Amino acid sequence: MPIHDHQASSRGRAFLWGGIGLGVLFAAALFTHGFGLLREAAKSEAPELMTRQGNRILVPEGSALRDRLSVMQAPAQPVTPKLVLPAVVESDPARTATIFPLLGGRVRELKVALGERVARGQVLAVIESPDLAQAYDDNDKAADALRLADKILARQQGQSKLGTASDQDLDQARSNAAQALAEHLRTEARLKTLGVDADAKPSTRLLTVTAPVSGSVTTLSITPGTIINDTGQPIMTIADLSVIWVTAMLPEKDVAAVSKDQDAEVSLVAYPERILHGKVLFVSDVIEPDSRRDKLRIAFANADRALKPNMFATVTLAGTSGERIVLPSSALLMNNDRTSVFIAVEPWTFERRNVDPELQEGTSVVIRSGVKAGDQVVVKGAILLND
Repeated sequence: MPIHDHQASSRGRAFLWGGIGLGVLFAAALFTHGFGLLREAAKSEAPELMTRQGNRILVPEGSALRDRLSVMQAPAQPVTPKLVLPAVVESDPARTATIFPLLGGRVRELKVALGERVARGQVLAVIESPDLAQAYDDNDKAADALRLADKILARQQGQSKLGTASDQDLDQARSNAAQALAEHLRTEARLKTLGVDADAKPSTRLLTVTAPVSGSVTTLSITPGTIINDTGQPIMTIADLSVIWVTAMLPEKDVAAVSKDQDAEVSLVAYPERILHGKVLFVSDVIEPDSRRDKLRIAFANADRALKPNMFATVTLAGTSGERIVLPSSALLMNNDRTSVFIAVEPWTFERRNVDPELQEGTSVVIRSGVKAGDQVVVKGAILLND
């Protein structure tokens, strides 16, 4: 083949391939640009899911949200509201005695153990007390001084009858005897306050601590040999647990709904199958400042001691029956510390309302406020409007 024909053929093939390459690039650019145009066109034709108009949300015609929202008329139904409150078992303060030592000293004997049940008047501990020894010494001195004063008075009275004693000496003897008697009565009263026998022999002059009430030893802070320096610190606690309290914590907003003698049901974590029925003993007149809750107490007989202080319990109180708004729980939305629903104020126009749920049973919620009977409430798909 001639050289110039071969060169021409090569140039033809190069032109052909170059044309094909340009065509491919042009087609790719056209496809990409055209697809973008189609996408923009489709985007411009699709309606918005929803728009906001002030505090209202509008779901326009053609929006896919319309098929995912369900609205129902809020019904008013007869409801007996119930308050379910956390509670704890406590001992009755009027049946609980905190034992303080009357004097300091060394614990010689400890007669009871933690958890032991004791009877009123039973000896709890015996203490060797220097202060008690001093009280006995003071009483002995006062008794001796009284005996001497009485003798002197009798002698002066005898001499006065014989005319050998002056009226002044007799008056002084009477005064001394009266003062000695007063001092002796004071020292005896001191020993009586300490609960010891004023006539006890020196070897038995010990401070005996006795139980002021019958009950169980619930705390104990001494052992034999303990030195008691601070009489302001309790050495043990005795609680009569034959009657106990169940104390429930009532939210401040529900205080008006509870009163004395209201029926109550109590369930305990320890005995889930056992339901206790009682009445509200009293509602405290003071709101707890830290929890903003009020305390109510229910008393129960506890002869078998099955109810123990610090057990966890749940108290259920029945309120007054009446008409309440009841909504499906699916209608409620939680936003931080608020609960809200969406109300249809116009066709496909919605507005958020804060509500106050009162009670939930199963899938239904009783609404205290925020929704009126007849309001159109979004009960399905409300989360889609929650922006």
